[in-house]
Amino acid sequence: MNLSTLPRLRTAAVAIALTLSVAACGGGSGSSEAASPAAGGGDASPAAGGEGGSADGELISVGFSQVGAESGWRAANTQSIQETLTEENGFELSFSDAQQQQQNQIQAIRTYIAQGVDVIAFSPVVESGWDAVLEEAAAADIPVVLTDRAVDTQNEDLYVSFIGSDFVEEGRRAGQWVSEELGTEPINVVELQGTTGSAPANDRKAGFEEAIADNDNVTITASQTGNFTRAEGRQVMEGFLQSEGAENIDVLYAHNDDMGLGAIEAIEAAGLVPGEDIKIVTIDAVRDGMQALADGKINFIVECNPLLGPDLAQIITDVVNGVPVDKRIVVEDESFTQEQAIEALPDRQY
Repeated sequence: MNLSTLPRLRTAAVAIALTLSVAACGGGSGSSEAASPAAGGGDASPAAGGEGGSADGELISVGFSQVGAESGWRAANTQSIQETLTEENGFELSFSDAQQQQQNQIQAIRTYIAQGVDVIAFSPVVESGWDAVLEEAAAADIPVVLTDRAVDTQNEDLYVSFIGSDFVEEGRRAGQWVSEELGTEPINVVELQGTTGSAPANDRKAGFEEAIADNDNVTITASQTGNFTRAEGRQVMEGFLQSEGAENIDVLYAHNDDMGLGAIEAIEAAGLVPGEDIKIVTIDAVRDGMQALADGKINFIVECNPLLGPDLAQIITDVVNGVPVDKRIVVEDESFTQEQAIEALPDRQY
């Protein structure tokens, strides 16, 4: 099944009218791949008056475990899910915030298993260490849907579907821009990584390194996690400026906008001009990041759309009603220069 060709949330289940436009966010593992039309800058909320749930008219009970609230991207992702998986639209949602702790997430999933929910969905804090709890869900005959982030497992039967962006491709596109636009002469790059062990951190690093591998002018001189937060992005960038020397840093590559925005604060506090003295490339394209791009403080952003709620609702509904779903559903992401950010900002929804 290709979600882009199916009607949204079939009338026998949940009727949700969507108004989404271009591009979106994902990555992970799986045997098949379908493109989702979930779009950046669109309306994340379903139309009012949706009826139904499962094919027998019952509400679909969903347990969702979120990574945390570490960034503007995550806040928008949470809002999209909570505004879509409503009783009005045929769902009974139990939501938990793992506060970026895997053990909290595992406990939440076990609570959902004990409650006997119809479907469990979660965005994994890290990639590894999930097999045991996923086997418990399988034993309870509760399907699991992964959102945004992947898990590293030898048994892909432990989850029914993954929806999110291709994080490797995001990193690759960031690296290609740096290599092609800035790497015509020797440059030094410092890297702000996401949470250690997480799929986006691993994949965005790998994609970037792949893209610059054949350009001897581009060298990563320092790389450290900022945990996807603005505060740690600033702290780590302050360390880079001290350890590397501002004169030896040409480019900052940040795995998300929030860390890049924190780094901008550190760069400005050091008396430097972000976007000029140090070029900045980030990933996500949330509103604050796009505004910084429009203002010239960031030079290039690769999008990762957080508005996954409507597509997650469709997947859950299809799973409950016995409709086959693709194992891996990759949403499409755009990228933005300053001029493109200025054009996109007036209609930006996140």
